[in-house]
Amino acid sequence: MRDRLKVFGIDIIKGSVRSRSRRPMYALVRFNGQVIETETEVSMFRLFRLLASEQPDILAVDSLQEIAADQHELFFFLQHLPPQTRLVQVTGGERKETLGKVAARYNISFDRFDPFAEARTTAQVAALGAGAEVIAFENETEVVVSRHRSLGKGGWSQNRYVRKIHGAVQQKGREIEQALVASGLRYEKKETRAFGGCSRVGFRIFAVRDQIPVSTYRGADVQVRISGKRLDRIQFRPLSGRPKYLIVGIDPGTTTAIAALDLDGNLLHLASSRQMSMSKVIESLYMIGKPLIIASDVHEMPFSVEKIRRAFSAIAYSPKQDMSVDYKVQLTVPFSYVNDHERDALSAALEAYRQYRHKFQNLIKRVPPGHDLDEVRAGVIRGQALEQVLGDLKVKVESPETAEPPIEIDIKHDERVRILDGIVKRLRIYVADLQEEIKKRDYEINRLQSRLHRMHIARDTQLAKDAEIAKSDAIIQSLKKRLRKEERYTKNLSKRLTRIREVEEITMEGEAVPLKVMDSITRDGIYRLSDEDGIDEGDVIYVTRIDGWGRSVVKDLADKGVKAVVVSSTALSKSDPQMIPAFRELGVPIISNKKINTKVKGKIGFVQKAALETALSLWQDEQDRYEREKKSALVEHIFKEYKSERGKEIRKGG
Repeated sequence: MRDRLKVFGIDIIKGSVRSRSRRPMYALVRFNGQVIETETEVSMFRLFRLLASEQPDILAVDSLQEIAADQHELFFFLQHLPPQTRLVQVTGGERKETLGKVAARYNISFDRFDPFAEARTTAQVAALGAGAEVIAFENETEVVVSRHRSLGKGGWSQNRYVRKIHGAVQQKGREIEQALVASGLRYEKKETRAFGGCSRVGFRIFAVRDQIPVSTYRGADVQVRISGKRLDRIQFRPLSGRPKYLIVGIDPGTTTAIAALDLDGNLLHLASSRQMSMSKVIESLYMIGKPLIIASDVHEMPFSVEKIRRAFSAIAYSPKQDMSVDYKVQLTVPFSYVNDHERDALSAALEAYRQYRHKFQNLIKRVPPGHDLDEVRAGVIRGQALEQVLGDLKVKVESPETAEPPIEIDIKHDERVRILDGIVKRLRIYVADLQEEIKKRDYEINRLQSRLHRMHIARDTQLAKDAEIAKSDAIIQSLKKRLRKEERYTKNLSKRLTRIREVEEITMEGEAVPLKVMDSITRDGIYRLSDEDGIDEGDVIYVTRIDGWGRSVVKDLADKGVKAVVVSSTALSKSDPQMIPAFRELGVPIISNKKINTKVKGKIGFVQKAALETALSLWQDEQDRYEREKKSALVEHIFKEYKSERGKEIRKGG
């Protein structure tokens, strides 16, 4: 805390913020540095006037309920505080404690029925760093410049009047913007243009209120309103960042248990876990406070507990002999615990507190009011003399109500100065060593961070490279598949071209007719032949197998206009009796290869043109005879039908 810290401490004398008829009256104590300046009775309105004029560093209260009935009123109260004045609740933040406990921590006593005594104590402990600052706004502020008077219905000079007001708003906005630019603050500006200037200028400034070089203003034509951006809920920030001193009991093993007490013997933390490593124990204790004493329940302190003690440079405590189970149960009766491990850790901490309790009580009688008892206890436990601890704290608070008689010291003044100078020199050397160690650690941290950064860059580069390689591999595989497909297609085309050339050569000779070989009279056979060689009108098809034939396949061949279908004589002799009538029905010649002496090699073949013509001529003769027989059978069938119908008519007529 600064030596000249200005603090206002308040406490309600009468009335309430929830009452409309009896508004609150406050006992106000002005505390400047370590001196009480004035004590007076003020109303809420008078309190705001004094805050605005004197702008203290801290406004200290023991409960927020004394200044605001709800959160909305609390936001309103904080909005109208001077920017540099902090509202501090000395009894804590989310977890509150009584003002008596807070005052006892600094060895201060007061009459809790006297509002001025409470206000005085509130200001005093706030100046010493007790309590938590109330935070209601984010690091963002809104400044709005607008008209301060209505434009009215107008008259002869209405336009000039409007132009004057809007021009004043615009000019004030420019002045505020110049101040923000000069301060180097980041902001966003929004203007509402109007006749003659601006009707409104809004600034969104990314800074807290006390950093804004602008104050609330109300003039004849223009007003300036400043408001912070509200948080979703009120937050509390400890006024002093110093952690609490702890007495810690640890029971190591498969299941590790820790118990933490404050220096008054209050249980702050008790936990156990099978998965709690030593580093986890250290981290948990850091979150709770600062261990001053580390204790175990056995005479010989375990090595793991000793490591934790060294990590905090704490005082070690172990009993003169191992604690019995009955004694542990008796010691931990007022507390609740889950298992035996928590009981052992708690009993170790309680036993350590019992050993130092009388020394703590004696110190309370010897320490003047206004000193942090925890700091004094910690210094004495570490082996320092009480006078040395009080001198190091550099706190000079004199309380006429509880003034203690001076302690007589049997050492000459010069000797004491020499001893204190030696202590200061050793402390300076120690501080220099610590600063050097901090520099080394900072250097090591920067080196490791640079190395980690390089590793991250290398990893990201490798990941990007691997992703690019994977992408390229996928493209290569796709192109390979496409290449193999194209190669197969090219190979098929090459074979087809070769067969076409052979067929052309056979056709050019004029004595032979080429044959296109189809493996079966099926749709698949037609598709394969169409893909490989194609089926054109006038082609002669040679079929190796006729099983699986169908009338639809024969129809497809007829539709394509094939000249003839040549079939093996062996297969033809074993064919379906309905096959040849189907070919005759659709007019597709089917010829046995035995009659024309075909020669087939692979996918092509040929037959002598004369033999084919002779076979086709014989087929046509048989086809003509088939057509005649078909027509005769049709006529005979029609005649029989007519004769039958005629006989029925005659019988009906008779």
